[in-house]
Amino acid sequence: MSDHDPAFEHLLNHLAQSHGFDFTGYKRSTLVRRVRKRIDELHLADVTEYLDFLQVHPDEFGVLFDTIIINVTAFFRDAEAWGYLREEVVPRIVAGKEDDDVIRVWSAGCASGEEAYTLAVVFAEALGLEAFRRRVKIYATDVDEGALARARNGIYALKDVQAVPEDLRARYFEVTGQRASFRPDLRRSVIFGRHDLVQDAPISRLDLLVTRNVLMYFTAETQRHVLARLHYALNDTGFLFLGRAEMLLTHGNLFTPLELHHRIFSKVPLHSAPERMVVLSSHENDALRAGREAQLRQMALDASSTAQLLVDAEGTVTLINAAARQMFNLAGRDVGRRLQDLEISYRPVELRSRIEQAQRDRHPVSIIDVERHLDEERVQHLEVAVTPLFDGEDAYLGATVAFADVTAPQTLRTELQRHKQELETAYEELQSTNEELETTNEELQSTVEELETTNEELQSANEELETMNEELQSTNGELQTINVEMRERTVELDRLNAFMETVLTSLRAAVVVVDGDLHVQIWNNRAEDLWGLRADEVVGRRLLSLDIGLPVGEIAAALRHAADGDSRGEELVLTALNRRGRTIECRVTVSPLVAGGASRGAVVLIEEVAEPAAAAGG
Repeated sequence: MSDHDPAFEHLLNHLAQSHGFDFTGYKRSTLVRRVRKRIDELHLADVTEYLDFLQVHPDEFGVLFDTIIINVTAFFRDAEAWGYLREEVVPRIVAGKEDDDVIRVWSAGCASGEEAYTLAVVFAEALGLEAFRRRVKIYATDVDEGALARARNGIYALKDVQAVPEDLRARYFEVTGQRASFRPDLRRSVIFGRHDLVQDAPISRLDLLVTRNVLMYFTAETQRHVLARLHYALNDTGFLFLGRAEMLLTHGNLFTPLELHHRIFSKVPLHSAPERMVVLSSHENDALRAGREAQLRQMALDASSTAQLLVDAEGTVTLINAAARQMFNLAGRDVGRRLQDLEISYRPVELRSRIEQAQRDRHPVSIIDVERHLDEERVQHLEVAVTPLFDGEDAYLGATVAFADVTAPQTLRTELQRHKQELETAYEELQSTNEELETTNEELQSTVEELETTNEELQSANEELETMNEELQSTNGELQTINVEMRERTVELDRLNAFMETVLTSLRAAVVVVDGDLHVQIWNNRAEDLWGLRADEVVGRRLLSLDIGLPVGEIAAALRHAADGDSRGEELVLTALNRRGRTIECRVTVSPLVAGGASRGAVVLIEEVAEPAAAAGG
């Protein structure tokens, strides 16, 4: 599965259409790695098979979503950065406000809430509890509803709050058993809600915006789009706090570093109307923009005097402009039909082979001097241009077909050609004059581009390493949870074994348990006392081969019946010699050992009845 696998693109389109979540803005390498992890967990062959599975099992989307969205966070994560924020940034925010002004903070990508509650602690320490409750609003958002539900509870394991300094932990958390909950009276100032940084409008009028190690999951284009929204969300004196793997090297017009080492930036205010419009335009609703663009495309085609139509990759006509409808007697109902079903596909010129040629050769195909007979006397001369269309990833989307009526301009063509040659000559002279300046400029630009490329490659590598580190942290947390569960099960098993041993020891009868092959599995203390053999001497040995005072040959048949599943059991009274050589009378009960509805062996219960009469007389 590669970054540009068509099957993978189909999966992303399915997720966007069926679940309303667009992952196309996320870094493709990370997406591929996380989806591959889920496919391997299900033991499926490839992404096509996984898409089939996803369509049959709707609940699988929730599992896939949790796999893709890596919720790795902690209290006071990167303590030095939080220290700078507490000592330098928060005092500047407080100082810039009047005593009754509200302070608005946004934690975007808050995961399970640790970062949002850390912000609450920092501002409560700076303002005091009463002023904090009255003045501070902390908005905490994420796309993961499950993580938000945990964040709203504000309850964490003790190990999760170990990074909080002990004095702060005592003031802001209530500990019950192995759990610590954030103070309910302060929790009301933290407002949690679902928000998609890529698609949803931003929260506005912010003094501080914290989004740490979130942007690194997006492509460069999506990062630019999101950063424009974050710039709009902040007050002119606001601050942006990013993760240590993120930088704004290409956005100096929007933010300037306050402390680059800790990734804290201040907003660059935009005062002119054109500048503000550029930023605001990035927040326009995508669906509205798409509809407006489609409308504009149709209007632009209709405004053209050249007859044009658009054919998609499947051979379906998707657009026909007004000139084409009039020239070839087409109607609006023809949009959506297959090109091969329309007369225009072969008259006045065969189009389908030309479209295939343009797709195959990956460049426009021109057909010169096409004659169209309007009637017996009139002939229309056309030039047809078939232009293939490809997306940014070089995938074929379709083709435009343009019909230019050159009947009238035919007589002017020579004159136009002469003028064209004159213009080309003048252009070449101008080009020659500019070449020396362009050469110098290109050399300088090349050097700048090389430096920028190197810098971007280093940044990309750093973001990738940070992403993998968070994945490892997430996996480590899962392993620790499994380890705790295994230890608890081991303790419970040891307790049950001890209880079983106590029960067997307490019985006055000798108990012997054998498996299906009549090998001894259990040999209790009473059996040791009767026959003089310890458990470690007989366990694993065949009962019928033991040299003891009990005539085991006489119970062989009963043992086999029980091992074969005879549920009746058998009881015998046998004369035996105990370990002291004394003759005793024994009642031997043989019962099947049943587990899971099937016989797994036999249980032999041996009780001493009395010494035989002859022995007693002697």
